[in-house]
Amino acid sequence: MTAGVFALEGVCASRGGRSVLRDLDLEIGEGATALVGPSGAGKSTLLRLLNRLADPDRGTVRFAGRDVCDLDPLELRRRACLVPQLPALLPGTVADNVRYGPELCGNEADVPHSLELAGLGRSYAEREAGRLSVGEQQRVMLARALALEPEVLLLDEPTSALDSRTEAGVEATLMRLVHEHGVSVVVVTHDSGQARRLARRTIDLRPEAAG
Repeated sequence: MTAGVFALEGVCASRGGRSVLRDLDLEIGEGATALVGPSGAGKSTLLRLLNRLADPDRGTVRFAGRDVCDLDPLELRRRACLVPQLPALLPGTVADNVRYGPELCGNEADVPHSLELAGLGRSYAEREAGRLSVGEQQRVMLARALALEPEVLLLDEPTSALDSRTEAGVEATLMRLVHEHGVSVVVVTHDSGQARRLARRTIDLRPEAAG
């Protein structure tokens, strides 16, 4: 992976018929990067552009030097995996959820390892996912992403539904992933304090700048 994980060149994007990003030139490097700014500034839209859950109206998005349009979307989403703001787990056990992504790719998940990376013990594997607390479900979402062995985690407000204690635990997990396991993180947050704690670089998006 090169120092420039993502590069955006002249990117314009709209959402709901409204322009939210206009002529955006940006490079996102390795490590942890925070996207901050008020609602409507295009933070979540930008996050979705990075792994082609959305495409720009104009401009180019590159991942590791290659235009994302030249990459297989499923492979891109395995390498740059998005964890949504709210947990959306499948029916069944925690292990069922963690295995889901790798099985789609024809691989076998290391469930205990993924759970431990996400800050959950191995004992969670056979628990019913729907019976967990919101904080635990958010960690299962993280474990499900980590089971794909991504190079980058794209996180959309990962602690917005959590209490302060659980938030601190998730932040510690993310910092460990970055510093000990070499996973890059791009995190959308409204919390400037969280941005300072997690990221070495903060990108401040503004509606007037985004159009």
